[in-house]
Amino acid sequence: MALTAAAQHNLFDTFSKPKLVSDQFAFTEGCSVAKNGDVFFTDQPNDKIWKYEVETGKLSVFLDKAGRSNGTYFDKKGNLITCADEKGELWSVSPKGKVTVLMTSLEGKQMNGPNDIWIDKKGGIYMTDPYYQRDYWTRKITELDGEHVYYLPKGAKTPIKVIGDMRQPNGIVGTPDGKYLYVSDLGAQKTYRYTINSDASLSGKTLLFNQGSDGMTLDERGNIYITGKGVTIYSPEGKKIANIPNTDNWTGNVVFAGKNRDILFITASKCVYVLKMNVRGVE
Repeated sequence: MALTAAAQHNLFDTFSKPKLVSDQFAFTEGCSVAKNGDVFFTDQPNDKIWKYEVETGKLSVFLDKAGRSNGTYFDKKGNLITCADEKGELWSVSPKGKVTVLMTSLEGKQMNGPNDIWIDKKGGIYMTDPYYQRDYWTRKITELDGEHVYYLPKGAKTPIKVIGDMRQPNGIVGTPDGKYLYVSDLGAQKTYRYTINSDASLSGKTLLFNQGSDGMTLDERGNIYITGKGVTIYSPEGKKIANIPNTDNWTGNVVFAGKNRDILFITASKCVYVLKMNVRGVE
């Protein structure tokens, strides 16, 4: 069924399977694409950020001792913004690996564990903050009143709550025109679309589909790529189009890579994969 739908939409060659790049990791996450098309991704249990050069296939460690970074996103200056959930912080990592801490707390209280981010045209950061107990934490309970979605204006130190009614927010991505924000409530297995207002607040909450997601990305047709059991693709209207399976238990994140943004890069537990696509990404 999924292959038939994919063939109709011509998103990828349905006879091709994702190609294994490497299986040397503990748990891969947080993949983001640099301006030249290379991919940076995290291996949180091993506390590293890796770089994958798409044109050559070369893998290398970009940053060791990465604050247990999870989700990442590049800003306009080429800095890699990371969800450093060891201490509930947001970091900015320069192309040379210099770390600047952007956010340390919410009014003196530690964040649950910044998980995934998306940066708007103003340089503001939308951030999901679920609570997943880590074995490297000394704390056992949250300091906050729940698991919410926040916005950190450019240059600010304190995030603003913009969504407060989710069970466990996780995957997040916005449209290139800055009109809409997609947010997954992984705990409730639902994904919503919001209208982004001029003051960065959100309105017009709309349920798109009854499936949650760990990581998310978009293609040039506006299709939404979500993760979990493989990569599932939905139309902008919320209709399921296709599923790209893999052999691992969990797919954490996905991004379009390469100089033409037509290589789907997939982080899947101990492995990372690539798949040639017939559409391009827009992140």
